Amino acid sequence: MTLIVNDGTPEMRGLLEKGRKRLRIVGLVLLVLGILAVAFPFATTIAFKTVIGWLFIIGAVGHFYGAWNADTPTRRWIDIVQGVLFGLVGGWLAFFPLTGIVTLTVLLAIAFILQGVLELVMAFRLSQFPGWKWMLFSGGIAVLAGILIFAELPSSATWAVGLLLGINLLSSGFSYLMVSMAMGKVSVR
Repeated sequence: MTLIVNDGTPEMRGLLEKGRKRLRIVGLVLLVLGILAVAFPFATTIAFKTVIGWLFIIGAVGHFYGAWNADTPTRRWIDIVQGVLFGLVGGWLAFFPLTGIVTLTVLLAIAFILQGVLELVMAFRLSQFPGWKWMLFSGGIAVLAGILIFAELPSSATWAVGLLLGINLLSSGFSYLMVSMAMGKVSVR
């Protein structure tokens, strides 16, 4: 069975060009972020941890808002307890940047492995395009980065998060650019 990707209609050409442009922009942004992360791994680790902390704090505010508007006392107490937990975790992550880096490193390793598996799945879904192997390569790099983080714990936690996050961003950015360029080679069949 042959899958016709570009049937030559203006609508299809427009969709392909729009997709190529989006992939190219995402790829370039990921490359720039990856270069910065590799250049400053410890600062990237601290920044990443702080951002996660603030996300928890925002979640705490949401739970307190939910408690304020709860329709039952049980729901109100559940939201209050969750808000306090989110607030404590968020405050710890955001305001004490040098603590908990090993825990964050373990979580990041798990995230890399999951992202890599998802990119591998995406690569096989894009197998109709000539550049799909770049996405496959990126997924493999993400899985290997996650395994490498686990292998170096706890001694490398201060630099591993930032460095491997940067490598992963570079790999993903490069693969998005390669898929974008390969989409330009899709011909009318």
